[in-house]
Amino acid sequence: MKKEFQQIIRIANTDLDGEKQVVYALREIKGIGFMAANAICNCLKIDHRTKGVDLTEEQVKKLEAAVKDPAAVKLPSWLFNRRKDYETGADRHLVLSELDFAKDNDIKRLKKIKAYRGVRHIYGLPTRGQRTKANFRKNKGKAGLGVKRRQGAKEGK
Repeated sequence: MKKEFQQIIRIANTDLDGEKQVVYALREIKGIGFMAANAICNCLKIDHRTKGVDLTEEQVKKLEAAVKDPAAVKLPSWLFNRRKDYETGADRHLVLSELDFAKDNDIKRLKKIKAYRGVRHIYGLPTRGQRTKANFRKNKGKAGLGVKRRQGAKEGK
C-alpha cells in the first residue's frame, strides 16, 4: 500500500508548502516567526529537518493545536507576541486575523486617548522617533512638496 503524499498542509487556515522543512513552513503563518516555529518543533519533539510531506496526521494535529494555543504545549511566555494584554492582562500569542485585529484596536486606542504615538498615527508621521526632514516626504495629502508653477506659465522648457 502506497503512502499518499500531501503537497500542501493546512495549519491554522494557511496552506503550507509540503516540500519545505517544518520550521520554515511554519514561518509562513502570520504571527509565527523563526523562534516560535523552532520552539514549537522542540516542544512537540518534531525534527526540524522533517519535510511537511513526511509528517503524520497526528503530528499535523499537534502542530495545529500548538499554533492556536502555545501555552498548552508549555512554550515559554517570553516567546508570545502579546504579553500582558491591555484588556485582560494575560500572556497570549495571536496569529492571523486576531493579530491584525489586536493591532488595529491598539492604534485606535492610542488615537482616542490622544497619546503621542496616536497623534503621529493620525497625521501619518513616523511613530518611533525617526527624523522627518529628509525621509517620509511622500504621500502627505494635497500639500505637494515640489516646485509650484505659476498659472499661465508655459508648459515647455
